[in-house]
Amino acid sequence: MKLTHIAALCAISTAAIFTQAAPIWQDSSLTALYGENYKLGTEDRTTLTAEYAAKLKYSDVFFFVDQQWDGNDDDSTYFELAPRLSLGETTGQNLSFGPVKDVLIATTWEHNAGHGANPEFNNFLYGIGFALDIPYTQYANVNFYKADNDLTKDDYQMTITYAVPFKIGSEEFLADAFLDWSTAEDDHASELNWTSQYKWNVGKHISPKTKLYVGIEHSVWNNKFGIKGVDQNDVSALVKYHF
Repeated sequence: MKLTHIAALCAISTAAIFTQAAPIWQDSSLTALYGENYKLGTEDRTTLTAEYAAKLKYSDVFFFVDQQWDGNDDDSTYFELAPRLSLGETTGQNLSFGPVKDVLIATTWEHNAGHGANPEFNNFLYGIGFALDIPYTQYANVNFYKADNDLTKDDYQMTITYAVPFKIGSEEFLADAFLDWSTAEDDHASELNWTSQYKWNVGKHISPKTKLYVGIEHSVWNNKFGIKGVDQNDVSALVKYHF
């Protein structure tokens, strides 16, 4: 475990959460997923995901935790904490150019709790991020990281996140996704994980403020966990509630 990176992550997240004013905006959600075409372990998985995202004065933060059960009722717990510090807002400078509206210090802590043959690990990622202003998107970001990995050789990663709201008639939909791409090293292959969700807001038929979505999650994961040739293409049923 790399104490310098733990300290850096803790410092940024503590500053973001405890020393700033109330969040400019924040969102919490719970998602239930069920899919039957997973790779490694049983093909069927049930996942419960809790997410939190917030924008604060000088930073933003995203956190999620997955609790997953496979077809053998074995469970696993995995979370990521990803605070970013805005260089534009902390320096008072306008760092926008082209589609970039801000430049940030980007960090992520990846933790797997470990269970049975599923090993515990802590990976620490740090680098530079860009908040993008792209038409029709609710948000768009790209981060470039150096990854210090527990169980494999260190590598580099690019992460893209985006959300595109749209309407068909009076019905509201949201397509959002993340794409992780990491480099190959001597002991693992290059990975590409593109996970996208396509959701219909049924909550508006309950009340104007209810955010209840149903839809699907599509997971395309090439060389899963860095294992050459282990390619996942799974479509999971999805229910998501924001509160």
